[in-house]
Amino acid sequence: MTTAPQPITPPSSESQGNRIPWQRIAMWAAVIFTVLFSLGPPMWELLTSIKTNDAITADSVVYIPSWDQFTFEHYVQLFTLNQFHIYILNSLFVAVVSTLLCLGIGAPAAYALARLRIPGERLVLTCVMGVTLFPYILLFLGLLRLVQFTGLANNYLALIIPYTAINMPLTILVMRSFFQQLPKDLEDSAKIDGYNVLQMLWQIILPMTLPALVTTGILAFIFAWNEFIFALTFITQESMKTIPVAAAQLGGTSLFEVPYGPLAAATVVGTLPLVILVLFFQRKIVQGLTAGSVKG
Repeated sequence: MTTAPQPITPPSSESQGNRIPWQRIAMWAAVIFTVLFSLGPPMWELLTSIKTNDAITADSVVYIPSWDQFTFEHYVQLFTLNQFHIYILNSLFVAVVSTLLCLGIGAPAAYALARLRIPGERLVLTCVMGVTLFPYILLFLGLLRLVQFTGLANNYLALIIPYTAINMPLTILVMRSFFQQLPKDLEDSAKIDGYNVLQMLWQIILPMTLPALVTTGILAFIFAWNEFIFALTFITQESMKTIPVAAAQLGGTSLFEVPYGPLAAATVVGTLPLVILVLFFQRKIVQGLTAGSVKG
């Protein structure tokens, strides 16, 4: 005796409505945890920078300062007693010049490696990749000898040249991958229209690789802005120091006091230009990263 198979009934809408969306809950929990984990240290630095010294050194931790524990004194000290605006201009000059040199030299070099048939191209790319993986801190002693020999101490060239050279391999590799994505028909059409190589590179190719230029430039700028060891050693004149060195050398009122408030304020002031830069070029950065991931 055989029995007919029972039809499978779909779950009712009532059971679907009572089901707990564990996947959605886990996703939002992961998002909230990532945001809090990422914003925790910057927010703590910001809160420390606007708290009084008594609130910072209190036995019980003051997470959010009350009105009588709120102060802008640490920021005022930065720009009045420590002349922090001079250090900002110094860092800005070094970072901008090294970034422009890096893009101005690295972009044509990347275009040549992407489009021209150069003898030993594979060897050149291997060397560029090797330099990218090489820890730059190991160059310190050699660069120190060169700076002493050439007399570049307390000269911004002692920072601009190493920063440009260190960021050059990454610029070449990133820009080369973007140049390879561009169809070669554009260059053939430009040659037919009478453009030479420089005109084609400046007026046609580079505008199309603007997201890559922005992404690479921001990476080079951040490195030059945050670099500490070279700036500490090669620049000893007080009026020429950059932000990382100036922030590290902030002193307290006594030998045994750690100036947590001024240090937190210096950290906020030193980080704010990078945040503004990234937010201003956010769309270009996303376009550059998306195009690079598609290529990869």
